Amino acid sequence: MVLLDRNWRCETGEIDLVLRDGRVLVVCEVKTRSSTVFGHPLEAVTGAKADRLRELAVRWVTAHDLRVQGVRIDLVGVLMQPRGRPVLEHVRGIG
Repeated sequence: MVLLDRNWRCETGEIDLVLRDGRVLVVCEVKTRSSTVFGHPLEAVTGAKADRLRELAVRWVTAHDLRVQGVRIDLVGVLMQPRGRPVLEHVRGIG
């Protein structure tokens, strides 16, 4: 994937990462947690948040006058470890 934008904002919200995967635009939400006391990082993305990400994807494409074959919403969960490397989980194409 190719990074096109990061932390893009408009009045509706923010997109953490905008990427291109071939001819598909990928809007990626990144959630980081230091523990699972309040759940896994990916559990923080609700249906309402996924809907907002879809709306933000349309706004980003419109703002950049870009033609894409499709749009995909991905999630990346980062779980920090007390020692060692963070654990990453990438979920492609939610909802």
